[in-house]
Amino acid sequence: MDGVRFTLNGAAVTVTDATPQTTLLDWLRQSAHLTGTKEGCAEGDCGACTVALLDTEAPGGPTWRAINSCLVLLPQLHGQSIVTVEGLSGRREPLHPAQQIMVDKLGSQCGYCTPGVVMSLFEATYRKDLGRPWQLDDQLSGNLCRCTGYRPIREAAEAVAGTAPADGFARALQADASALPALRWVHDGAEAHVPTDFDHLFEVLAKHPDARLVAGATDVGLDVTKKGARFACMVSLHALPLRGIVRTAEGGWRIGATTRLSDLELAVQDDLPALARMLRFFGSRQIKNRGTVGGNLCNASPIGDLAPVLLALDATLVLRSAAGERRVGIDDFFLAYRKTALGVGEILAAVEIPPVPADARLSAYKVSKRREMDISAVACGLLVRVGADGLITHARFGFGGMAATPARAAAAEAAVIGQPFSAGTFAAAADASRQDFNPLSDHRGSAWYRATVASNLLKGFFHEVHSEAAPALADRPSGTLLTPSPATPHAEAAR
Repeated sequence: MDGVRFTLNGAAVTVTDATPQTTLLDWLRQSAHLTGTKEGCAEGDCGACTVALLDTEAPGGPTWRAINSCLVLLPQLHGQSIVTVEGLSGRREPLHPAQQIMVDKLGSQCGYCTPGVVMSLFEATYRKDLGRPWQLDDQLSGNLCRCTGYRPIREAAEAVAGTAPADGFARALQADASALPALRWVHDGAEAHVPTDFDHLFEVLAKHPDARLVAGATDVGLDVTKKGARFACMVSLHALPLRGIVRTAEGGWRIGATTRLSDLELAVQDDLPALARMLRFFGSRQIKNRGTVGGNLCNASPIGDLAPVLLALDATLVLRSAAGERRVGIDDFFLAYRKTALGVGEILAAVEIPPVPADARLSAYKVSKRREMDISAVACGLLVRVGADGLITHARFGFGGMAATPARAAAAEAAVIGQPFSAGTFAAAADASRQDFNPLSDHRGSAWYRATVASNLLKGFFHEVHSEAAPALADRPSGTLLTPSPATPHAEAAR
């Protein structure tokens, strides 16, 4: 079937006259002439392009999700429902509460960013899980206000969050989702597929072994908008049954590859605080609503933020092809820079995390130049097991930003095993870590800086976990690294 079909502001739309690499933002402005959605950065940083997508597979039931339209490619909209700022109210209708509250709180100044801010507030209006102070910060972290009107915007978010009026948007959340038809779309020499079952997927991959697989497109979208990438064949995985989080009978986790990062963040808040604290500053709400677990790993970036934590947690990756499934330990998944153990015609289906041992102490850290919306200079996940005699019996130290791939610090691990759980032991590990990596210098940090940060994180890890085995972030911290001070047991250290 040719043509992408989706719902836009309540009306059915079929697109046949655009290339598969066209972003939703470009199509809205240039073809649909809906110019309320703005382009500020075309890379998911500013939030001016924010629209809302009806997420029918959200863990708590269908809900509206704010997303960056600049990073969504048209084939990914197949079977979806989108609302832009123009769809919130008509000329003769009252403003939507997310719009009205911006008027009441004087949250709009120059107005350029206002449509994107309103769409983030629109998501907040229907969210059922905004119960913690940090979540309001997170809800707006992806929206830049060039006029610095943050106080009234936050007041607007506080006022509208969770109010969920009984309107058409709330009723849309109750509607039964229709079956999604598969898509084959060819235009201007480019081909796009949306398979709805694995047989179809592997047939496509057999014919097109070089097809570009797309999940959230928060990284692939940058290839398109910043590098002008064009793909002869693109396959969107959004219609396949690859999403979901299941607790295993043993107390571990199985996480589907297309699980959204915002889903994972919510699921692990209380039970896996080390993973939750990395997800807190992973990216904006819009990015986490689209970015997927599998995409972050298969991208194989040396500074991907999930990999260091999963290395510490000894995760196993479930790979699937037409021949069936196989399992690969995460230690063996990253082969070289941007290269993984995935074979031709093979996809990442799930990530399995074993139960965290009762004697484990673990945490995770991300060091970047700013708190939100920044790429790591160094990230790590650190885990040790401490026996009843106070000696360390096991260690897994995963680092990102230190080598061509996410990797473990073998020398640092060896330096602590069999040693007392003490500050001196981790000082020795900090020294040993300099043998593990030969980091590069770039605009995010020099080799000396990265090596020094990595060693200091090992020292700080001991001070943080010596009294609490798996410390969670406070509701509104200034960073992921918390160190004790005489005044407050867990004072917030500047990042």
